[in-house]
Amino acid sequence: MDDAYYMTLAMEEAKKAALEDEVPIGCVIVKDDQIIAQTHNLKEHLKKTTAHAEILAIEQANAALGSWHLDDCTLYVTLEPCMMCTGAIVQSRIKRVVIGAPDSRWPGMTHLLEAFTYNHTIQIDFSTLGTKCAMLLSAYFKKKRKH
Repeated sequence: MDDAYYMTLAMEEAKKAALEDEVPIGCVIVKDDQIIAQTHNLKEHLKKTTAHAEILAIEQANAALGSWHLDDCTLYVTLEPCMMCTGAIVQSRIKRVVIGAPDSRWPGMTHLLEAFTYNHTIQIDFSTLGTKCAMLLSAYFKKKRKH
């Protein structure tokens, strides 16, 4: 499997979120070509500030591996992680993050990793499906503004 395949799965999760009237962000975590977590935003449904797709996926991956260390894992997410999720990604020792759409509204992962020194280095790549990821978000917010 390749990055496009896993990002497509993350996009499917984002579409599920939109159907549940959640901000359409999906996340998949892979280790050794095996999916160990797959989820989407559930803030509204769970009524939890921290129920971002990345946090929920990290929790699933922790349970799957029986460890808080997610060494050698790749996280695929349709929107650049926020400050909270970036912190969780650093703390979990995820090796690589593949981002769909960049987030220009908030200081996200790329800004935070460039601005500060951490005890863990994360490889960041942007997906070739970034435009499609951005379109999911745009369509969702356009529909919300109409109502």
